[in-house]
Amino acid sequence: MSQSQVSRPPLLQQPERLKARLAELPGEPGCYLMRDGEDRILYIGKAKVLRNRVRSYFQSGNVHGHSPRIRLMVRQVAEIEFIVTDSEAEALALESNLIKQNQPHFNVLLKDDKKYPYLCITWSEAYPRIFITRRRRFRSPLDRFYGPYVDVGLLRRTLALVKRVFPLRQRPRPLYRDRTCLNYDIGRCPGVCQQKISSDDYHRSLRQVAMVFQGRNEELLALLNEQMERYAERLDFESAARVRDQIQGLDTLTADQKMSVGDSSVSRDVIALAADERVAAVQLFQMRAGKLVGRLGYMADAVDAVETPGLILQRVIEEHYGQVEGVEIPPQLLLQHPLPQQALIEDWLSEQRGRSVKLAVPQRQQKAELIELVVRNASYELQRAQRASEQNLLATEDLAQLLELTTAPRRIEGFDISHIQGSDAVASQVVFIDGLPAKQHYRKYRIRSSSIRAGHSDDFMAMAEIMRRRFRRWAQAKAEGADLAELRRHAATSLHTDGMGDWPDVVMIDGGKGQLSAVMEALRELNLHEDLVVCSLAKQREEVFLPGASAALESEPEQLGVQLLRRLRDEAHRFAVSFHRQQRGERMKRSRLSDIPGLGPKRVRDLLAHFRSIDAIQLADVAQIAAAPGMGPSLARQVWTYFHPEAVAEAEADQPVHELAS
Repeated sequence: MSQSQVSRPPLLQQPERLKARLAELPGEPGCYLMRDGEDRILYIGKAKVLRNRVRSYFQSGNVHGHSPRIRLMVRQVAEIEFIVTDSEAEALALESNLIKQNQPHFNVLLKDDKKYPYLCITWSEAYPRIFITRRRRFRSPLDRFYGPYVDVGLLRRTLALVKRVFPLRQRPRPLYRDRTCLNYDIGRCPGVCQQKISSDDYHRSLRQVAMVFQGRNEELLALLNEQMERYAERLDFESAARVRDQIQGLDTLTADQKMSVGDSSVSRDVIALAADERVAAVQLFQMRAGKLVGRLGYMADAVDAVETPGLILQRVIEEHYGQVEGVEIPPQLLLQHPLPQQALIEDWLSEQRGRSVKLAVPQRQQKAELIELVVRNASYELQRAQRASEQNLLATEDLAQLLELTTAPRRIEGFDISHIQGSDAVASQVVFIDGLPAKQHYRKYRIRSSSIRAGHSDDFMAMAEIMRRRFRRWAQAKAEGADLAELRRHAATSLHTDGMGDWPDVVMIDGGKGQLSAVMEALRELNLHEDLVVCSLAKQREEVFLPGASAALESEPEQLGVQLLRRLRDEAHRFAVSFHRQQRGERMKRSRLSDIPGLGPKRVRDLLAHFRSIDAIQLADVAQIAAAPGMGPSLARQVWTYFHPEAVAEAEADQPVHELAS
């Protein structure tokens, strides 16, 4: 990538270039790709008329109508690409494929509040792992995320039962280097760590497990019954008994199913929502052979939900079914509201499935009752979200009273330091907006001061350094004569493109009066000490201190405002500690590998990139190490010998004396 690509400024800062890009757009259907200054894809969309759709992002009259997610995306767009198609249906299919392949950050419909968990299967690995996660990170297009699941407890019980019924990899890392563990002996694991099962056979077994989380239990039971009969015909009764146990385990999994409908031969998904002016709670019920086998949940921005709820449902359908396999799509979808492009979505789903898919908005009898049931569940989820929002509003208002602010603070920043006796010193900056974590604004800092090193720590100096680095741009703007109040108002009301939109209403320091004094001294150097609202929260008594005050504010540890500061402090501490551990781990890995003769910094990086961890290098044999970039047989033997000195010693002990002498 060229330097010009890396440093490209956003199009909003270049009106002439933006005008030229928009003029190039054709009036045809297709897909558009928004890229940032480092050529990363931010967003992929489709349009019936590319010119009209893309221009709508940048027209001044539409700016405030966009959701905060889209406004943030538009500020970063440095390049626009497009692909013309023959029809809107082709554009929809192309958009789905491009999103699967590239996973752009702003194409995620769900809010990143980790509300609902997913089940992940890492199909890209030779021996895939299966685990529950609350964050989708697509490291490979082959990896799959199933969900999001509303009932976390049921998901955990299902996964635990599946791991008892099917022999699966039980540990992320092997317990022993050269032998299997107890899980293999009792039939819980097929011996993945020692490759007792081939990669193809393990993939084949895991595909059966995936059918459980795809809602294809009946299909899996039929498949296992056929397999059991084949084993019995071949008089392989041990294998037949193993499959029989799997069938019984699946029967146990569905035994607690209490909800069913009369037309048990039909499989369908039922989708409905409940929304207020800010957020929409969407529920998707998976009905298979008359039984409810899964309940998925989405929380979406609801700028237009009151006027066009069908648009929200369509966005959910596009995201959900764009990520699943064709066999997971049922022949019928029941909708609470008609979709804006219902015929188009119907054709797209039919193409994905390979067979006809019908979308319907039922009005009477049993199907309408199903819709009402899903709406009730969505309403409960919305009420939970509203209660949490109200609680956060009360907490910010209480904090405003505690700190004597004229308005409730919207953006609150928390800072913390983490190190071990000065080594690997780092700092964290976490941001809460409207009382909720805004992780896209989190920042990590490595402490640069040469005075802070192993054996010599200084939290006051480290915190002062971070304050100077955090607010240097604002100090420079003030020194150049800018009106900070005007900059803050500009950032709060329009698309700011000058990078000056991150002024905090409150800054919280983790510590007592000492840390607070060091921070205020740094802010005086920047001439910002009178502009920022700064406080600190001491750990022992949960006391809140303000600059210049000898005593803590009168507060109760359990009052809402203090609880909000505690959540901010705990999150800053967690984020700092995790970054410190990462830095320390990387240093220890690199220093350990650097002890091997012949391994320079580049080869160390290549080895870690190839094997992903030092444990994997330790478990590899000489041939596997030699296959890594930059490694040869001789150097690979040195690396292997470094990790297995006992094996070398045993080999030398077994050699005849005359060979050792020679």
